[in-house]
Amino acid sequence: MNVDTRDLISVSEANTRGVSKLISDAEDGRPQVVLRNSKAVAAIVDIHCMERLQRLEDLEDDLRLLSIALVRSAADSGRRYDLDDVLAEIGINPADLDDDED
Repeated sequence: MNVDTRDLISVSEANTRGVSKLISDAEDGRPQVVLRNSKAVAAIVDIHCMERLQRLEDLEDDLRLLSIALVRSAADSGRRYDLDDVLAEIGINPADLDDDED
């Protein structure tokens, strides 16, 4: 999404314009970027932009999980370890982990 520099507005200008005008501009495809002390702090965009952003975030999470799975698959030697063997290797008695003694 490209933002026109004319759509950069200060907080005070946003107050002067009013919420209805800002929303109308966003609905017309002109997102408004609100500046405070010359720093972008908020954006007023149409709902389709928000839905697209959410979808992209979901896809990003999926891609991250897929990349982890691919790396694990590529690095997998096929060897598996029993939990009791791992616990014994690090000096933990599995019997000490039981919470059923209440």
